[in-house]
Amino acid sequence: MRPLLLLLLITPFLTSAASARADDRPNVLLILADDLGYGDLGCYGSRQNRTPHLDRLAAEGLRFTDFHSNGPMCSPTRAALLTGLYQHRFGRTFERPLSPTRKTPIGLPLQAVTIAERLQQAGYATGMFGKWHLGYQAPWLPTRQGFDTYRGLLSGDGDHHTHVNRQGGPDWWDGEQAMAEEGYTADLLTRHSIDFIEQNRDRPFFVYVPHLAIHFPWQGPDDPPHRQPGTDYTTDKWGLLPDPRNVAPHVKAMVEALDRSVGETIAALRRLNLDRKTLVIFCSDNGGYLNYGRTHSNISSNGPLRGQKAEVYEGGHRVPAIAWWPGRITPGTCDETVITFDLFPTILALAGLEQGETDGIDLSALLLEGTPLPQRTLFWRIGEAHAIRRGPWKLVRHGDRPAELFHLGNDIGEQHNLAGMFPDRVEQLAGESTRFARMTATHMPDRDRK
Repeated sequence: MRPLLLLLLITPFLTSAASARADDRPNVLLILADDLGYGDLGCYGSRQNRTPHLDRLAAEGLRFTDFHSNGPMCSPTRAALLTGLYQHRFGRTFERPLSPTRKTPIGLPLQAVTIAERLQQAGYATGMFGKWHLGYQAPWLPTRQGFDTYRGLLSGDGDHHTHVNRQGGPDWWDGEQAMAEEGYTADLLTRHSIDFIEQNRDRPFFVYVPHLAIHFPWQGPDDPPHRQPGTDYTTDKWGLLPDPRNVAPHVKAMVEALDRSVGETIAALRRLNLDRKTLVIFCSDNGGYLNYGRTHSNISSNGPLRGQKAEVYEGGHRVPAIAWWPGRITPGTCDETVITFDLFPTILALAGLEQGETDGIDLSALLLEGTPLPQRTLFWRIGEAHAIRRGPWKLVRHGDRPAELFHLGNDIGEQHNLAGMFPDRVEQLAGESTRFARMTATHMPDRDRK
């Protein structure tokens, strides 16, 4: 048989085989809540907030009890989530939220390889709908970091109705173009993400939905708009609150709006017969605020945990998290210690891609087969505060203050300092902290550059 004729005969089969392999790759929907506390959902013990859709997702999927954000604040976790690396590798600036008021423009380094870039290169449709907070101007934009489609806000917070940022500027974007769009932020993000899913139903897709809810301004759908263009809200960033000492009613409305968003998106996956082809991951970027200085209180709930957002106690970084994939993930509860940057190698592995160099570990065997994770040491640092975790043991340091040692298996609320009883354990974990400092001082590891 002539080579050309043979090629013509086998090409349809090769194409069919390639399509089948592509079809076997899962879609990924990654939903990131903002400032959602460990105790803010019904499935995590809340008796105040009604969250039937997330509760159902947890009942049908895997609910994590020991899932952590990489940082106790917004930008740090987002950088780690997208790159699979400790955010500290990008410099100490990434230990805190990136501010648009810095004199030197800054953003997630372009040489960092994001999960969106890896999936985009592999043929995935990639869309982001929500809060970026990793750069405020070109070239540090989602569209330069692997996302085909972007709709949302670049800053750390915006009015949920008027989409005006803290500095008084309009902050709503379609790709790289500022635009005006009416609607409550959570509702808009829901609509755009569902539209993207519908448009890409016939190919693998990665949809990243980093919600603004429940970050301040604390505004539910029925609360009034607060910010207008041209006014600086740096010292008035919380919204119109009748009683700043009781923010909880407004937060409740935001949590429930977030829950409805998740419910509508999952319903769309079912309607399109994509639910069994799609891995859904839901988590939060850090713990919730219990109070904000002396001005605002009764805000969120971190359940039994000590501390809150911006702190390295558990309340700052242990967060609700759910993994859902009908027919693939067995419903249940997972007590393994997991952290945000683990999602990078996990998603790549499930998409059939090499993980590359990452600080996280692949969770796919845990998700699909229940395989326990290897023991490892994890680190958190913000300014002079840092924490080191290995197994149930956690060391907390605040500058020159005496060390605090907790056994989280017996003391999840970090109430009993055991440093005096276990000095060897303190020394061991302190040594791990030194290793972490050396590791992150080298910044990004060698890896493929753009």
